[in-house]
Amino acid sequence: MNKHEFLTSSGLQVQTLELWLEQRWLIPRQTDAGVQFTEIDLARARLIRDLKDDIGANDEGIDVILHLTDQLHGLRRALAQLRADMQEGSS
Repeated sequence: MNKHEFLTSSGLQVQTLELWLEQRWLIPRQTDAGVQFTEIDLARARLIRDLKDDIGANDEGIDVILHLTDQLHGLRRALAQLRADMQEGSS
C-alpha cells in the first residue's frame, strides 16, 4: 500500500508517520513506484500506538520494545529454518 493508503488504514497523521519513519520504527520498502507499506507495517503502527496510548510507554521504551520484538521474530524465523533444514536432512 502507498503512503496515502497507509495513513488511511492506520489512522495516523502525516506528522506522526514522518516522525516514526525518522525514528526508524517503521521501515517501508522503497520501490520505483515510491514507498510501499505492508500489512506488517500496519500491525507495527498499531502496536506502537497501543504502546503509547494504552500502556503509556515513552519513546525510549518503545525503542526497546520494538528492538526486542524484532529479535524475537528473527529468532522465530531462524528456528523455523533450522527445523526445515533438519527435516530436509533426515529425509
